[in-house]
Amino acid sequence: MRSVPLHLEPGSDLRRSLEQLAQEQNASGFVLGVVGNLAQAAFQCPGKIAPTVLRGELEIITLQGTLSPEGVHLHLSLSDGECRVWGGHLEPGSRVLKGADLLVGLLESTAAAGTETAGAEASANEPLESLEPRVTIAVRSGCPFSRRALRMLRTLGIPHRLIEPSADGTVPQIFFDGELIGGYDELAQRHGRGELEALRQA
Repeated sequence: MRSVPLHLEPGSDLRRSLEQLAQEQNASGFVLGVVGNLAQAAFQCPGKIAPTVLRGELEIITLQGTLSPEGVHLHLSLSDGECRVWGGHLEPGSRVLKGADLLVGLLESTAAAGTETAGAEASANEPLESLEPRVTIAVRSGCPFSRRALRMLRTLGIPHRLIEPSADGTVPQIFFDGELIGGYDELAQRHGRGELEALRQA
């Protein structure tokens, strides 16, 4: 693991900045620490359809979770001017007020550490099709059930590929090995029955 410091200037989007870091570094990892404040915080509370948005001078207390080139899953807690504490899943739209400094731990890529060995094993033992994610999901921006389905897949570490939904189709539409299983409710039901374990990344 290597530690990467990340300084965010006023106006930076906290979540987008971490997504960009993971994509630029092409690495997965997690937040080790953070200090700073926000002018606006957007976070998803349990059971709520839309994110909660707070504005003011908001002190970041904790930021925990994981990041990867495919996305992030982060939990934010913060204090407002009355010392009330808020928290939930970090959403886009959380803007830095005066500044924020983070320390991110990035894991060394297995592919980078042993490209030749991994490539040889994949060529010898696996058909190319098996390297593609078994899960495909069609989502639409602003859809809360699309966000919940993506959050579940990321939390469980299930590789997936995003596709565009049909113009008149409901979302999310989730496919396992090319077969439509349904939407968020069906995904949650399969998770409850333990049927998603085989799809998790080793």
